[in-house]
Amino acid sequence: MEVAQISKILGGPKALHMKINNRHDLISLSEHGVTKTALLNLTKYLSFTLNQVAGLLSISERTVQRYSPSKHFNRPVSEQILQIAEVVAKGMEVFERKDNFLAWIKQGNVALGGKTPLSLLSSRFGTQMVLDELGRIEHGIVS
Repeated sequence: MEVAQISKILGGPKALHMKINNRHDLISLSEHGVTKTALLNLTKYLSFTLNQVAGLLSISERTVQRYSPSKHFNRPVSEQILQIAEVVAKGMEVFERKDNFLAWIKQGNVALGGKTPLSLLSSRFGTQMVLDELGRIEHGIVS
C-alpha cells in the first residue's frame, strides 16, 4: 500500500498542508497535526457522519465542529485519523471496490472476535488487528 493513497483519501497536500511521499512524512504529519479539512475528507470518503468518525477518535462531534477548517488536531487524534486512513487505503487495495470494502467493515468478523472491523478502529490495537485481517484476506487466508 502506498502512502499516496492515504494522502488522497485525506484530500492531498492542500488539505494536509504538506506532501506525503513516505512513512516518515506520516510521522511528521502526525506531529504537525491533521487538519479538520482532512478529517472531513475522510468522513466524506467513507460516507459516514461526522458523529460516527468523531466517535472513533474519542472526541465529540461538537469539538470537531468548533475547529476551523485549517486547524490541526493534536498528535493522538492525528495519529488515529492517519491509522484509520491507512485501514481505508489497505481495504480499498484488498477489496478494489469501495462498496465491497464498506460492506466488509460494517459486518461482524469471526477472526475479530465477532466484532465489526469498524468498531475496532477507535484504538491503535484494534486498528492493527483490522490491518492484519486485511493482510490475511489479501493473501487468501480466510479465518
